[in-house]
Amino acid sequence: MAATTHTVSNQVPPLVGYDVFAADRALTEAVERHLAPELLDDARNELTELGRSAGSAQAQEWGALANEYAPKLRTHDRYGHRIDEVEFHPAYHRLLGHAVGARLTDAWDRPGGHVRRAAGFLVWTQAEAGHGCPLSMTHAAVPALRTDPVLAAEWEPRLTSSVYERELRPAAQKAGVLFGMGMTEKQGGTDVRSNTTRAEPLSTDGEYLLTGHKWFCSAPMSDGFLVLAQAPGGLTCFLLPRVLPDGTRNVFAIQRLKDKLGNRSNASSEVEFDGTWARRVGEEGRGVRTIIEMVAATRLDCVTGSAALMRQAVAQAIHHCTYRSTFGGVLIEKPLMRNVLADLALESEAATVLALRLAAAYDAGTEAEAAFLRIAVPTAKYWVTKRCTPMVGEALECLGGNGYVEESGMPRLLREAPLNSIWEGSGNVQALDVLRALQREPQALNAFLQEVGRARGADHRLDGAIKGMLTELADLNGIEARARRLVERMALVLQGSLLVRWAPPEVADAFCASRLGGDWGAAFGTLPHSLDLASIVERARPVAH
Repeated sequence: MAATTHTVSNQVPPLVGYDVFAADRALTEAVERHLAPELLDDARNELTELGRSAGSAQAQEWGALANEYAPKLRTHDRYGHRIDEVEFHPAYHRLLGHAVGARLTDAWDRPGGHVRRAAGFLVWTQAEAGHGCPLSMTHAAVPALRTDPVLAAEWEPRLTSSVYERELRPAAQKAGVLFGMGMTEKQGGTDVRSNTTRAEPLSTDGEYLLTGHKWFCSAPMSDGFLVLAQAPGGLTCFLLPRVLPDGTRNVFAIQRLKDKLGNRSNASSEVEFDGTWARRVGEEGRGVRTIIEMVAATRLDCVTGSAALMRQAVAQAIHHCTYRSTFGGVLIEKPLMRNVLADLALESEAATVLALRLAAAYDAGTEAEAAFLRIAVPTAKYWVTKRCTPMVGEALECLGGNGYVEESGMPRLLREAPLNSIWEGSGNVQALDVLRALQREPQALNAFLQEVGRARGADHRLDGAIKGMLTELADLNGIEARARRLVERMALVLQGSLLVRWAPPEVADAFCASRLGGDWGAAFGTLPHSLDLASIVERARPVAH
């Protein structure tokens, strides 16, 4: 074939070799806003190093390989011994090791730790999202274990370590460990109180043997798991180590790995317990209350992880349109494409600003901020994770047929996008959780209203949306059937209030006009044409630093 037919023109260079953190203005501004001045230099240095790694060709290759070569289950060794191990491509271990080394499992006692970790999680997840699952559960296990000071003293230093050790050994012999979680069973799903796994107490106080199954157990290669089981006193939380102190393997039979839509680098499994040794965490019969703080922390990671996918999608879309020419000019200068890109950028920035605001509330540690989180976390989890899939799909379309091709990386983002909406409670679970907080915890609603009220009077469309939200809250007729509608409105009001206070005027104006003022269509790219769309797109463009 003649070489002249292979002339390559009008193809976009890869988005590689850039600082993912520094190129994200919404994120860098959020970090500066929420961290104390004395912490900023160290935080910027950490996040810049992580951002450069995330944008490197090496990290992009790791992400591709970890997903191309999915985990494999090894139930037995060559001699027939049951080992129940999961084999990963080396790229997965490199991603996970880099993340642990960057302290993405260490937030609870560091000054500004939650903001720094959330920003790092948002940056590094853009390299590859699947390995974020064990990172999230390891980080989130800390508050659950703190209900038992003895267990916390033993395990917390390992959970928050910056050392990644992949081998299965007794935890006491390791400098760092990872945690998983097992709540879901075949018959129950979200209804964990219907769990059938039994816990029989041993003669030593706090020790039990578990018998039963878990339908979804993520990251089964972890060193320990928090699981729920029925003890004599009711549903109870337990710490289940993979390897017992004497070096023998705990009974942890992995039946199979799930064949999932996305998240393919991460192993999710079905496991069986049969006389499996575990230690009680908290009191018998209070399993849900014990593990609920872990669930709340992982829900925040769902928000942050979705914000990361959205940011990477919009970065890829804007980068493509900056270089791709059509009909006599580059795509980014075409009015209709500019509208699409600006709309995507708004969605991404609103998600980022909200995720970092929630992380800052964790760092504050006050009763008022804890009350705010009680409503804000499930509200944000519901809405941001719901918006991720259509937003990533639209960003993929900006690349045209090239975006539909696996090599672009966009299909992997799209397959990953629905996960966070399902994990840790799907949309209905989050909406009903908000209703429970509204009905049982008036201080939570007060804290939420105080937060959105800080922007009152700054934009008439936001003021109107707040008024409409209050009208919805005052009407209890058919409240359960209206829960999604109500929580959507609460999320948009919260995002609008944060953008009005902190985003550039053109971003806040466009968000309020479209999401709150109703001047918007049913698809992305339907913003009012009179807005400053060019400035919004330029702000979101991933410029190399």
